[in-house]
Amino acid sequence: MSGRVDAATIERIKRRIRLCDYLSVAQLYLQDNFLLERELRPEDIKPRLLGHWGTCHGINVAYANLKSFFADDANFSFVLGPGHGFPALQANLFVDGEIARIDPRATADADGVAYICRNFSWPDGFPSHASPMTPGVIAEGGELGYATANAYGLCLGHPEKTVAVLIGDGELETATAIGSLNLRDILTGPNNGRVLPTLHLNGYKISAPSIYARKSERELNELIRGFGFNPVIIDGDNPESFQNDLSLDVDSPFYVLKTEKGKGGPNRYHTAHQIPLKYPKTDEDELQMLEEWLKSYHAEELFDREKGFMI
Repeated sequence: MSGRVDAATIERIKRRIRLCDYLSVAQLYLQDNFLLERELRPEDIKPRLLGHWGTCHGINVAYANLKSFFADDANFSFVLGPGHGFPALQANLFVDGEIARIDPRATADADGVAYICRNFSWPDGFPSHASPMTPGVIAEGGELGYATANAYGLCLGHPEKTVAVLIGDGELETATAIGSLNLRDILTGPNNGRVLPTLHLNGYKISAPSIYARKSERELNELIRGFGFNPVIIDGDNPESFQNDLSLDVDSPFYVLKTEKGKGGPNRYHTAHQIPLKYPKTDEDELQMLEEWLKSYHAEELFDREKGFMI
């Protein structure tokens, strides 16, 4: 694929990102009023909030763009490294109907939205991290570092496959992740598939700045080149830029996606790794902030009770 992508495709990607961002937030917080069809009330909020928001927007940006770009490739796979960003992964799998394949309650309607959101991080429901009960997942999402090795394993002996792997910038600090980049030299060849590493550089890991976000662009690029890749910087979450960068004719590309941690969430909590607003059930100001946050995605433009998802 080459050339500039059409406006209709760009709009579909933007709408998908908005929808999955909304579903990510709704999973973290809501036990009722999932489509915000009335004013948000304390009883709509889960009594215990558990999960990770900070990485979700970047996951949704990467997933939407890669899925769109490789839409015609039946041998394309996406591997997610930061599995603690499970609300985003589950949102995408829900929208694509993958969860409904194994769980008929995850229907593409208002009942399905309620089921996915109410049961996220809930007893006998869905865990807060990706887990093997999720379609296509083989490891618990809190165990960072294995994604790149798994991506190369998927391509081993399968020259027809293309696997994009999203790596968290904190994850790349693990010995397993950084060591796995050496697999490019071992597994590059006509008998194996193609791995497309994408570093999600959002600047923070749990409670501290990430090392790679504090390196200069030159330092980071030289590190990437040292492993035999060619760095391609994707600065921001504009789908047109992302699609154009994917279409570049680059040998052994290593994409670096720069997005702001927690983008879209409450401004003063934007770098929060887990739950940005911890007390919306009891704090009126936080409840209002959560409502404004959810309304900012304009879910009424993305979902219809009769038509389902409109993306």
